Amino acid sequence: MKLRPLTIQDKKIFEKFLYLRAHDLSVYTFENIYIWKALFGIRWCIIKESLCVFFQDAVGCFLYLPPLGNAQDPAVSLEAFRIMDEKNRNPDISRIENCETHDLAFFRKCGYKIGDKPGEYLCQRSDLVELKGEKFKSKRACYNYFTKHYDFKYFDFSLAYRDDCLRLYTEWMQQRRDTCKDAVYRGMLLDSLRCFKVLLSHYGKLDISGRLVAVSGAIKAFTFGFKVNQETFCILYEVTDLSYKGLAQFIFREFCAELNNYRYINIMDDSGLSNLRTVKRSYHPARIIPSYIVQRKNVCAAHR
Repeated sequence: MKLRPLTIQDKKIFEKFLYLRAHDLSVYTFENIYIWKALFGIRWCIIKESLCVFFQDAVGCFLYLPPLGNAQDPAVSLEAFRIMDEKNRNPDISRIENCETHDLAFFRKCGYKIGDKPGEYLCQRSDLVELKGEKFKSKRACYNYFTKHYDFKYFDFSLAYRDDCLRLYTEWMQQRRDTCKDAVYRGMLLDSLRCFKVLLSHYGKLDISGRLVAVSGAIKAFTFGFKVNQETFCILYEVTDLSYKGLAQFIFREFCAELNNYRYINIMDDSGLSNLRTVKRSYHPARIIPSYIVQRKNVCAAHR
């Protein structure tokens, strides 16, 4: 089976399969998949009318999503694992990431084992805009502080501000590194920067919207996001100069206020990190969207 390297021209093909049914997880979008080209070799093929998307790095190869097709077919998963095993010295690395709840019955019936992943946080958009009640008191206070104390402008992103955003990200990353010594989190900041560069390089060809905040004429915040489904919009990036009190709360609320065609805002997962979990739960999500990993049972014994 020949695997094709992912290109921006593959967007229509991918969306044909991604849109076969509605998905809640943000990973089921071409925009989310494409920016990972910064960190992985991404290749794909169609097996028995199902799209299979493979990610590979120095560690190994895995299927980023379960096979996408009109019907689930055990033969497709078997072939996908065969392809992964050809590339992985350790067959335990072969796996299917980002499975949804409705996939589980099929994979269990086929004899696979299921593992949990950090889920994605789904918030009511109206909560994030209105900031009503005691639970949003601190967010509301920060928002109000920013609007009262700074000379600011909120406006649409354009590529003329590309370098400003990259400069701000670098400064913000250093601010975060100064306050958090967790090695995993620090590595994620660098990985996220590389993905952000891919986003900016293909901004006009990806269905991504961006907003900026300038304070006294200088870019001090940006946010980017994309549509997940008819009801949900995902906030992919939010970066602010941490020295401006209330700026993060301001740009988040303003962007959410614009998204009045959506009922929910997906603020993605916490990657299993306690600092991210605290921040995301402070927005009191309506629910957490489950995500799962599918692997084979007794795989090492089977490959001896």
